Amino acid sequence: MIIKYKYLSQQLPSALISSLQAAKGFDEAAFVRTHGSGEQVVSIRVNPAKCSPAQLEMELAGKVPWSSNGYYLPLRPSFTLDPMFHAGAYYVQEASSMFIEEAVRQSCVVSEPLKALDLCAAPGGKSTLLQSVLSAGSLLVSNEVIKTRATILAENIAKWGAANVVVTNNDPKDFQRLPGFFDLIVVDAPCSGSGLFRKDPSAMEEWSLNNVELCSQRQQRILADVLPSLKEGGVLIYSTCSYSESEDEEIADWLLSEEGLQMENIPLQIKPEWNIVASASKNKQAYGYRFYPDKVKGEGFFIAVFRKQGIAMDSKQFSGKTKPQLPTKGEIAVVQKYLSNAEEFSFLKLKEEILVFPARQFENLVLLQSTLYLKKAGVNAGTVIRDELVPDHELVMSTIMSDNIQKVEVDKATALDYLRRKDISIDAAKKGWAILSYHNMNIGLAKILPNRVNNYYPREWRIINK
Repeated sequence: MIIKYKYLSQQLPSALISSLQAAKGFDEAAFVRTHGSGEQVVSIRVNPAKCSPAQLEMELAGKVPWSSNGYYLPLRPSFTLDPMFHAGAYYVQEASSMFIEEAVRQSCVVSEPLKALDLCAAPGGKSTLLQSVLSAGSLLVSNEVIKTRATILAENIAKWGAANVVVTNNDPKDFQRLPGFFDLIVVDAPCSGSGLFRKDPSAMEEWSLNNVELCSQRQQRILADVLPSLKEGGVLIYSTCSYSESEDEEIADWLLSEEGLQMENIPLQIKPEWNIVASASKNKQAYGYRFYPDKVKGEGFFIAVFRKQGIAMDSKQFSGKTKPQLPTKGEIAVVQKYLSNAEEFSFLKLKEEILVFPARQFENLVLLQSTLYLKKAGVNAGTVIRDELVPDHELVMSTIMSDNIQKVEVDKATALDYLRRKDISIDAAKKGWAILSYHNMNIGLAKILPNRVNNYYPREWRIINK
C-alpha cells in the first residue's frame, strides 16, 4: 500500500511511515514535506593532499559542519566535464555520510599509525575520507565483495593518489584469516536504502518490510564474519543509509548482546546546531545518531560506534604463506628517480609492474598479499624496460611522484579531449613522456612524438558522453 500526500511529487511507502512512528526524532509532517520538496543537496569533499577549495572551478555554498574538507554546492554541475574531478581534486559525497570523519576523530587517536579496514567500500567515498583523516603512517584496506564494484573502487582510490591504500575483493569472512589485525573497522552496511529516497525516488519501488528484515539479517552476518579481525580495544564504526530501527538501533542491541563479540558502545559529542538526533537502542540503551533530511542538510543516515572490549595490545605477528616477488636493485634505482622522498618506500613486483608502498607498512602488505585477493596495492609505478621506466597512469595521479617528467599545462578543451582519449595537439619543450596538467593538477600521461601525441589515458576510464 502507498500513502499519498497532495504536495508530494513522489510517493512514500505507508509501511515505512508507520514503522518510523516510534523512532527518535521522527516528524512525519516535516519528513514527508521534505521528500516532496524536490530539493537536492549536493556536496563534495576536497582532497587536501592535492588542492585547496580556492583552486576549484565551482561556486561553494558553505562548509559541511562536521567535515574538515566537505562543502555544499548551490547547484549540481556536470562533474563528468570537470577535468579536476578526474584529477582527484575532490570526491562527490553525500554530506551526512561525511560524519564518519567526526566518529573516527572522537574514537581513535588519528595521529598514530593505524591499520583500518573499510569493509563495504565501493565506490570509495568513505575510503577516500578515511585516507585523508588517518595519519600518513597508517594502512587502509579498502574492500569490496562485488568484483565489478571493486574495479570502480580501485579507480577512485587511484585518482585520490595515496600510496598507503590496498584495495581487496574479498568476502567479509575472509578477514578471519587476520585475527586481531585491525585497529579500526568501518562497516557501512548494505541496507534497504530508505535514507536515499529523496536522492533516488526509484529506490522506493524496491523497499519493503520484508527487505528490511533480510537486510538486518545480512548485516548481522557481515558483522559476525568480520569482527574477529578487530583487535581488542579496536573501534567498529557501523552505519547505514536506512531509517529502519531493525537495521540501526536493533543492530546495536545485537552487537552488545551477542556472546563472543564483546563490544561496548561509545557515545559521541554532537553540537546542538548540527540537528543530529541522538537515539538509544531499546534493550541496551546504546547511542546511535540519526540524520533526517528535514533536520540536517543531507540525506538519511545512521551511525553508531563501538569498541571491542579488552586491553589494546600490539598486533599479533603473522607470517605470509608465500614470499613476495621483489624488483632487482637496478629496477628499484630506476623507479626511485621518479619519487619524492624515495627512501620512505619499499617495492613489490607484480608480473612486470613495480608497486610502490610505504616502507613502514610493507610487511603488512606482504601479509595481505598472502592472505587476501588484492585488486590494487599502493601506487603502480609502471614497468622498467632497458633501464628506463615506462610510467603507469597511477604514478602520474599519485601524490608521491617527483618532477622527473616534463609537465605541460593544457586548457579545458584540450583536457576534455584528452580525457575522452581523442587525438590532441600540444606544445612541449621536448619529445618523450609528458604529464598533462589542468590548473596544475595532473590528469594523465602522453608521449610527444615528432608528428603526433600518443594519448595514454586509460581506455576504461575515458569520458564517453559528449
